[in-house]
Amino acid sequence: MKLARAVHMDDSDRNVYFSPARTGEWCLSGGFEFSDWTQADLTGKARQAFANGWLGLETFGRVTFVAITPIEEHEFNALVDRLAQHFVDVYGAPSVEAALGVAAEELAYMAELCAEHDENTLLAVQRELAEEGVKESYSAIAPQVAELDLVAVHGDLE
Repeated sequence: MKLARAVHMDDSDRNVYFSPARTGEWCLSGGFEFSDWTQADLTGKARQAFANGWLGLETFGRVTFVAITPIEEHEFNALVDRLAQHFVDVYGAPSVEAALGVAAEELAYMAELCAEHDENTLLAVQRELAEEGVKESYSAIAPQVAELDLVAVHGDLE
């Protein structure tokens, strides 16, 4: 099974999100956070989180890019529990048990999205408000293979 981890190309996420995700934490789309948003909510850093942010599952911060990587079943199950607890703590779910199904669905959707890509593929998310709700689309950047002569030093260093 595969899932996605937060990656940072530079420090920009620290400037564009109220709470940036930590490098390496597991992520999912997290579009559910915006289910009741309107155009009036789309200002400043909140707009950036809405438009392009993946949700980290440790800090519950946002990140612009994620990289696809393998995940062990026990790690995945722990993330389901963590997300269910988040639904209780932040969204008022009545109990972790009641939230487990929705948390499992969210993570299964992300795993399905990641399954169709090679490891180390970078993903970006784009969101917009539509009449029917939040519309998400995804972009993938395939991993590049570097030739040895592009990274190796040849010749004498003296």
